[in-house]
Amino acid sequence: MYPEQIVSPMRQELTRLGIEELRTVADVDAKLRDQKGTALVIVNSVCGCAARNARPAIAMAMTHSVKPDVSTTVFAGQDTAATERARQYFTGYAPTSPSIALMKDGDVVFMLERYKIEGRTAQQIAADLVQAFDTYCTPSTTATVGVTA
Repeated sequence: MYPEQIVSPMRQELTRLGIEELRTVADVDAKLRDQKGTALVIVNSVCGCAARNARPAIAMAMTHSVKPDVSTTVFAGQDTAATERARQYFTGYAPTSPSIALMKDGDVVFMLERYKIEGRTAQQIAADLVQAFDTYCTPSTTATVGVTA
């Protein structure tokens, strides 16, 4: 396990985007058990492909107008119990880090495992995420106040 002062900036790359960090099993269950709507679950890590590809791709995708209802992250190798619990929600997928799951009503509808992150650019990964957001997430609606002339 790496010292927290080394990992903290890697955590902040996602939390500063408004992505909620889940550090305990209770945090994961509270957010994902019986979850309705869409949830992005990111398994963060210290590896090079997380730093070079995954986290920058997530930052790009989160600027898109259509986003998941909930965006969360766990940190592999650091918050091990929370990560293990999050992976239990990824039925049918091997545990990899980094990985990015999009869930809808509790089921994984889109998954980027490590092998789909390694060797690809952040732009390619972001494009995959944006396509998944457009496919599975509901566009947010902004109420506008009518102005009369």
